[in-house]
Amino acid sequence: MKKDIHPNYREVVFWDLTSDDKFLTRSCVETKETIVFEDGKEYPVCKVEVSSKSHPFYTGKNVLLDTTGRVEKFNKRYARK
Repeated sequence: MKKDIHPNYREVVFWDLTSDDKFLTRSCVETKETIVFEDGKEYPVCKVEVSSKSHPFYTGKNVLLDTTGRVEKFNKRYARK
């Protein structure tokens, strides 16, 4: 096997900033920050905006869009004169 080509897999805490959920997994992501996890040990932390705890597909919560305003704007722009 070739040396120094394999990624450095280690335990990393992923912190979902939207739902404030933290979970520990193995990853090769490079981070500069660390955090003390629930088990009392210090791990590198990767902050993410969306995870399965906050994504609408997994939570079942959809974002309400202003479709009425868009339809009216479309009709106004392309109305036959």
